[in-house]
Amino acid sequence: MRDRSLHATTAGGTVHRTDLTGPGWTVRLAGPVPAGAGGPADDVLARLRAGIPASVPGCVHDDLLAAGVVADPYVDDHAAAVRWVGESDWVYEADVELADARTEGRVELVLDGLATVATVRVNDQVVAATANMHRSYALDVSGLVHPGVNRVAVELSSAARAMLAADDGALPYDWAYPYNRLRVMASSVGWDWAPPLVSAGLWRPARVESWTGVRLRSQARGEVSADLAGRRVVVVVELDGQDGDLATGEVEVAVGAHRSRHVVTGRDEIVLDVPDAELWWPRGYGAPTLHEVTVALAGTDQEQVHRVGLRHVHLDTTPDATGRRFVVVVNGREVFALGANWIPDELLISRMTADRYAERVGQAVAAHMNMLRVWGGGVYEADAFYAACDAAGMLVWQDFAFACAAYPEEEPLRSEVEAEAREQVRRLSAHPSVVVWNGSNENLQGWSDWGWPDRVGTRTWGEGYYRELLPRVVAEEAPGTPYVPSSPFSSTTGVGPNVDGEGTTHLWDQWNLYDHTTYRDHVPRFAAELGFQAPPTGATLSSALTERPVDVRGDALATRQRQVGGMRHLVRRLDGHVPDPDRLLDDVDDWSWATQLNQADALRTAADHLRGSWPRTAGMLVWQLNDAWPGISWSVVDHGGRPKPGWHALRRAFAPRTLSIQPRDGVPQVVLVNDTDATWQARVVVRRVHVATGPLGAAAETVQTVDVGPRSVARRDLPPQVALAGSRRDEVLVADCEDLRAWSALCREDGVRWARPAPAVEAERTPQGWRVRVTADVVTCDVALLVDRLDPAARVDDLLTLLLPGETVELDVTGAQAADPAAFGARPVLRTRNDLWHR
Repeated sequence: MRDRSLHATTAGGTVHRTDLTGPGWTVRLAGPVPAGAGGPADDVLARLRAGIPASVPGCVHDDLLAAGVVADPYVDDHAAAVRWVGESDWVYEADVELADARTEGRVELVLDGLATVATVRVNDQVVAATANMHRSYALDVSGLVHPGVNRVAVELSSAARAMLAADDGALPYDWAYPYNRLRVMASSVGWDWAPPLVSAGLWRPARVESWTGVRLRSQARGEVSADLAGRRVVVVVELDGQDGDLATGEVEVAVGAHRSRHVVTGRDEIVLDVPDAELWWPRGYGAPTLHEVTVALAGTDQEQVHRVGLRHVHLDTTPDATGRRFVVVVNGREVFALGANWIPDELLISRMTADRYAERVGQAVAAHMNMLRVWGGGVYEADAFYAACDAAGMLVWQDFAFACAAYPEEEPLRSEVEAEAREQVRRLSAHPSVVVWNGSNENLQGWSDWGWPDRVGTRTWGEGYYRELLPRVVAEEAPGTPYVPSSPFSSTTGVGPNVDGEGTTHLWDQWNLYDHTTYRDHVPRFAAELGFQAPPTGATLSSALTERPVDVRGDALATRQRQVGGMRHLVRRLDGHVPDPDRLLDDVDDWSWATQLNQADALRTAADHLRGSWPRTAGMLVWQLNDAWPGISWSVVDHGGRPKPGWHALRRAFAPRTLSIQPRDGVPQVVLVNDTDATWQARVVVRRVHVATGPLGAAAETVQTVDVGPRSVARRDLPPQVALAGSRRDEVLVADCEDLRAWSALCREDGVRWARPAPAVEAERTPQGWRVRVTADVVTCDVALLVDRLDPAARVDDLLTLLLPGETVELDVTGAQAADPAAFGARPVLRTRNDLWHR
């Protein structure tokens, strides 16, 4: 690996960086494959002990895959077949040429991420032993390196075996390995949406840094007073001497026309007032303005540039008539948090790129989301994720990496937790998008509701982290950023977690036990999790299976489902919504469409209800935005990056202005949500419509003009001549306002007698793909073009339109240039709700 360096030779000395990313590494198997873990043939093992090419960042699974040693663990049931990989030990090695290394100066080996139990050697000398995936390491190798070729070796013991060895059975956890005993990505041991896939590797970049004289390091964050008048940039500067001592230098900080010079020794904070700087705002409230901050060390060429946003944030938890509020307030403006939970976008997390982060955040923006919650069973994401959120005005709720388990508070874990927390909070304090830190996912609920006290007894279980250590770290490293100890939680002593009246709630009974219509039975203050499963799009599912499944009951689809009972739930949650759900098991296409549509219905129902409950309810975060592998899950964007119908439903339900028909006290109401700063003068037309012939005439119609104030909700009852059906199974309610449309059944949904559709479909080529016109002959509900069935790269601009007889919808398709135009009008591409009544 040759020297790829950046030089800054000045009177103050030289800063020299050698990039260790990319190919040029090898990885080899160290020691035997554990008994019972499986493994390859003897000749393959011999090859692995000799070493194969490897990459950094990366992981051993991907290196083995590239070498043809293992099958893709995302396909079929291959994840189970590669369990031996995570239970074996591996060594990554590279020869690093340092042509200009200066042994008289300071030299550091910087490793931004090690997964996970590592011994690091440089030229056969041990320089570190680590056991935390969530930390970075700057290792002093001064005196160990020399001009020429240097050998770097990272010995990675099995994290899976380390977890098992540390477990004494006293502290509860789920899944394949006791992840609460080691600082790993928790979901790498399996979850109810992904298989266990514990890996090893240098999962983030690596480099060598050397310098003589002084090295400059800096971080910057914005701070704003509660009255918004005080605006300042805080720069934390560290000057490192070449001998490990405190260095002194003059540092200049500039933000636009504002400049300040300070003499710094060692570590110091420089505060620069910027009273005229524009504020950073979340989506829908203003521009997410970012300011360039330049930090320079005088007398050298060392200059660093940061981008910061200025915003004030707090949580309003004041008591009221039903408990306590839970509202995110940014720059004095109350924000209804609309968004989703973010899980790792890859089980093999080193695969993530800046482009992938930008794409996913862009999909959240396109669905009108304004908040993403980075869930505690994953990782603290790369800077590229938070930078994308900063630029988009996307709020981030950041969990610490604790989820669904009891964690010991003794050494050595306690010191690891504090070091990890300080590093990550300090790093993320630079991002204005990060507006809430959360101590854990469902851990206080585990203690309260899951029987943990009987098992844990008097042992520590993590509460000290969530109520003492972590809030102290946030207060010190990111002052002014709100902190909560867990989700769900309640802040009032004596009130348990997961109640509607205060704090955050996780609404899972609807999926696990009941029906999505029961979302309307809850008025939480902030729904931090809720969701319904659906299979991935056809193209993504096909990419994960070597043979197309012909039966839902078969083993092929079972490999995609990780929740116990999940396949049963998918069918039973259709009860009351489509006729005879069990018959769907005989047709994979119908089953996929029905369950995807049911997910869309469920999320739309929840969003309409919860947004209509503002200001008592002030947040809804869907579980989950994305997927870590190509499985059947609660995601609205599958692992292939393809939006499911549920994403399209959320895009409508999360729009700044929405229209819905909701029951209240047994009477249908029109509900208008205006999440903008302008009054909405809405003209709403509601008609009772026959499912075959269309509108029933003026006697079954009402027109209402409603002024909906800024950031407010309006409800209007429907008159009896519209609300009361002549034939409730043959009629539905349809509401229109501007370009918005909503519908509601007048009986149980599976009782509607939707007519058999025979729409006219025309497909016209465009430079990007196709323009498809669908014209209805009967009331045709939830028109969808599943264009990935024609071309995995194809996309359509909209789904789930309701058409009255004679109406046409135009859909723009990108890709699928080679498709037969007739395919746009046939199964499995053209689907409607009506189809499920005529199978």
